[in-house]
Amino acid sequence: MELDDFDRRLLDALQADSRRTGEELAAVVGLSAAACLRRVQRLREAGVIEREVALLAPEAVGRRLTMIVLVTLEREQPDIVDAFKRQMQQAPEVMQCFYVTGASDFVLLLTADDMADYEDFTQRYFFQKSVRRFESFAVMSRVKFGTAIPLADGPARNNR
Repeated sequence: MELDDFDRRLLDALQADSRRTGEELAAVVGLSAAACLRRVQRLREAGVIEREVALLAPEAVGRRLTMIVLVTLEREQPDIVDAFKRQMQQAPEVMQCFYVTGASDFVLLLTADDMADYEDFTQRYFFQKSVRRFESFAVMSRVKFGTAIPLADGPARNNR
């Protein structure tokens, strides 16, 4: 789907706050409220907007520990990779899971109540024959956290 400048501005506004009203979007984008809402609906139907969610403060809900984990599988065979993907998709602690190139096979971003909770997670998922090794990094502070994909015109976009 081809996105025009109005679509990009709408998407930027929605990524910052998806609860904006048609009138609020109109003020940001420069179209009427009705036109903005029609465009938003079209972007949803086209799959450009995958879903709209609430972002929670982990500490406020008792998830005080965030871990970044590199996982290397014993063998990179399709059945082993697919089985691990399914496990991570089903694990509620895993917020993001990426199958990557390089020395590790997967990069995980997960949350836990505390280190004991994380240790339980490792026992359930990493101490099995298919996992060769894993390396854990405890997040000390969130320096930058976002989910927005950059769309607005800027120096990088203007050089196309």
